[in-house]
Amino acid sequence: MIRGLLLGIVLTLFVGAAAWLVVAYGGFYNVAASDPHADAVRWTLETTMRRSVSRQAGEVRMPVSVPQDVLEEGARRYAGTCAQCHGAPGEEAEPWAEGMRPEPPALTEAAAEWSPEEVAWIVENGIKMSGMPAFGGRLSLEEIVAVAAFVRELPGLSADDYAAMAKGG
Repeated sequence: MIRGLLLGIVLTLFVGAAAWLVVAYGGFYNVAASDPHADAVRWTLETTMRRSVSRQAGEVRMPVSVPQDVLEEGARRYAGTCAQCHGAPGEEAEPWAEGMRPEPPALTEAAAEWSPEEVAWIVENGIKMSGMPAFGGRLSLEEIVAVAAFVRELPGLSADDYAAMAKGG
């Protein structure tokens, strides 16, 4: 009985690996950004990404309160490096960002789904195969904290508040 169970597990793993290799080497999965992912692929990629970010961000520490000048620095950095893909209050993302797969989330709404620690981790490390670059090599830790703290404020900002913050007051 145990031998049959083990044989069944091994055969299932073998068939799964063979199917994976056929898809990978056969070029059967359309990787064009103009073709949305199949639901199962989209779910798998999104769930993997969200769970990974949550796990990896566990070591990140963010301040409880952030001074206004730090939020304004985050707003300036956001306007210069993030708004093109993610939009901003009163500003749509650039049209070319709509062709990305996955499409970058509009952070004026989606920011509420992420903790500041998760946002800081994403800004620093990026997300593979999503178009989200890693800014850890370009921004200091203080700048990353400023962007993450500002993103926490995005869902409640008006277009005028955003414009004022991005200009430094």
